[in-house]
Amino acid sequence: MGGLYLEELKPGLVIKHALTKTVTESDNMLFSVMTLNPQPLHIDFDFAAKSEWGQPLVNSLFTLGLMIGISVHDTTLGTTIGNLGMTETTFPAPVFHGDTIRAETEVMNVRESTSRPDRGIVDLEHRAYKQDGTLVAKCRRQAMMKKKGA
Repeated sequence: MGGLYLEELKPGLVIKHALTKTVTESDNMLFSVMTLNPQPLHIDFDFAAKSEWGQPLVNSLFTLGLMIGISVHDTTLGTTIGNLGMTETTFPAPVFHGDTIRAETEVMNVRESTSRPDRGIVDLEHRAYKQDGTLVAKCRRQAMMKKKGA
């Protein structure tokens, strides 16, 4: 189990995740179809070619899920009780087929639960970048985390 417990998460800790992923056309198409998202910017090459991007955009919710998924092994694998929310989600630059995504997570705040002594709440900021260093996604995520020995 690779996740961190509440006591191991300190404000200011930055974790640069080792996992990366090159996004494929299949990833984008499958995710869009599975989520019933018919946006032609994602699935219609002809339509997308006539857009300002000139090519299909990767579905931003795929990018969000990938960013958080990359972080799980190093942060919450087996140590989270559940997500409480995601806020301040932004996509400052597009992701295209063939872009390789890497991510980092910064611990913003940690507090013990006032009602349950076996857990606490951590506020994480996830950031995703593509291969040239361009920030493509950012999200604040609040998670309920186990304490050691709980």
